[in-house]
Amino acid sequence: MANPVKQLQRKSEEYQRLDKADRRRFWSDGILNNALYILMVIFIVYTAIKNKNFLSAGSIANIVSLVAASLPMALGIAGCIVLTGTDLSGGRVVGLTAAVAGALLQDRTISRKLFSNLPAITPGWILLTVLIVVAIGALIGMVNGFFVAKFSLHPFIVTLGTQLILNTCLLLYVQMGNNNGMAISNLDPSYTSFVKGELFRIGSTPVPMYVLFAVVLTAVMWFIWNKTTFGKNMFALGSNEEAARVSGVNVFAITVGVFALAGAMYGFTGFIEGARIGSNTVNTACVIGGVSFVGGIGKISGIVIGVLMLRLIFIGLTMVGVPQDLQYLIKGAIILFACALDMRKYLVKK
Repeated sequence: MANPVKQLQRKSEEYQRLDKADRRRFWSDGILNNALYILMVIFIVYTAIKNKNFLSAGSIANIVSLVAASLPMALGIAGCIVLTGTDLSGGRVVGLTAAVAGALLQDRTISRKLFSNLPAITPGWILLTVLIVVAIGALIGMVNGFFVAKFSLHPFIVTLGTQLILNTCLLLYVQMGNNNGMAISNLDPSYTSFVKGELFRIGSTPVPMYVLFAVVLTAVMWFIWNKTTFGKNMFALGSNEEAARVSGVNVFAITVGVFALAGAMYGFTGFIEGARIGSNTVNTACVIGGVSFVGGIGKISGIVIGVLMLRLIFIGLTMVGVPQDLQYLIKGAIILFACALDMRKYLVKK
């Protein structure tokens, strides 16, 4: 890791060598490239002044919990974005796997449940359910990756089709067995405790167990992205597919692998959401956090920051009394602004 002091010294030396016009450009580029972070700091200060509860222990615990719930899905989509694509099916995969997890872990004592002959719920059964929903997500991701890699289809088109298919699959699934289309609810307490049980407290507010899961998944994804050949090949493929192919990168395998890994993250998110919501009927953050839509660029730390920023904005808007309808306008403006800044940085580098 580079020494921050040396980096600062080098930047200072570069600045001293610039003439007056270049110095103005240096500052303007710096402000534009970090505009979202600057505005975020201003927003936090403003919200904290307007509503003192914004930075209270309870509010911080709530923000940490919401970030942890969204993070696994963002980590999955980020890989697809690195490959200059996206994944529109992520939300449907989360919904489907949440319903599967809920059905497999419904309270065995209730009369109306999706599956009536399941074994008793034990820690082993809960872990098996995790593997099942992660495998379902990975399989769906592999299908997406196969069509993208094999037929050179744009991920937008492929995942749009998958999204529609999965929506029907979910509707058919909840009508199976004795459920008759009802919400999959009455989850076993051991499942909800495993996901939402207290990890620690911030003040008097408990922080749930799934925060730990998000931390572990973040560490795993960081390792995959930065310390494995798969991660290096993913970035090479996102930067220049033809150059990567000539260099010996297996484009088909990497593409399928990235989408499968994304699907696995959606599956785990579904497992968390199934317990978090309790009744079953996450990609913008990546761009804001520095995962570029132009491909081959991105950091795990940027994804975490992006998810945190979005959650802070959404919670802050409510706490300062912004009407719900107006919040959608602001969220849409943030998306456009983030994407515009992302493309600007790419064009400047070119």
